[in-house]
Amino acid sequence: MALNIYINFEDNCREAFEFYRSIFGGEFAFISTFREGPEEMEEMHIPEEHLDRIMHVSLPIGDSVLMGSDTTSAFCAPLVAGNNFSISFEADSRDHADEVFAKLSDGGSVMWPMADAFWGAYFGSCTDKFGINWQVIAENPPHE
Repeated sequence: MALNIYINFEDNCREAFEFYRSIFGGEFAFISTFREGPEEMEEMHIPEEHLDRIMHVSLPIGDSVLMGSDTTSAFCAPLVAGNNFSISFEADSRDHADEVFAKLSDGGSVMWPMADAFWGAYFGSCTDKFGINWQVIAENPPHE
């Protein structure tokens, strides 16, 4: 299990993460734009002017990972400073992810139900009843 922070940016995620990397050192574990995403992304109708924004970046810092992305009008609510982050919970299994997700989303709202994601993980996102954004993930889990 692990808790990590996921930050959303309007269109300067790359600049922000280069800044964080200059402070904390290390290399990006992953960085990709929406343009570099899989064919399934085409169904999201991302505007051409957003395709070179960062779809996902991760920067390991010690035992944690700082993650982020730029927003796009195709599937993100307008960015407001203060609501532009999520706590990412990495579960031990699909069952564990489902259990935690059900509890976190109870009384809140579901943005992405738990499902297999195109990058190979089991993933979902929600906002809890206190207004905190959560991402729940089980990396490359075996089907249970």
